[in-house]
Amino acid sequence: MKPRFLLAAVLAAVTFAGAASAQCYADYKAKRDDPLRLHYGVIELPAAACGGRGDAAREIDRRIGRDGWQLLNVMSIFGADGLAERQASAGSFFLRY
Repeated sequence: MKPRFLLAAVLAAVTFAGAASAQCYADYKAKRDDPLRLHYGVIELPAAACGGRGDAAREIDRRIGRDGWQLLNVMSIFGADGLAERQASAGSFFLRY
């Protein structure tokens, strides 16, 4: 009985470790005033900010705010498989923050 329990524990640990290390990204729109400038960006988020748009928005706003940008909208939260299709659109704001 103990070997089955041990095997189940090891499998669970490996499964959760993989999920915890999965990468999470978001695409967003931001602005800066005087003069008005807009940008679309893609940002890598820590696991704690991947739970929803509210969590992502707080993290993004904190990071881009350092350079005077104001978050307008979190478009979506996605995995690494969505990076390639967004890279050209984000330009210099691709993984900048």
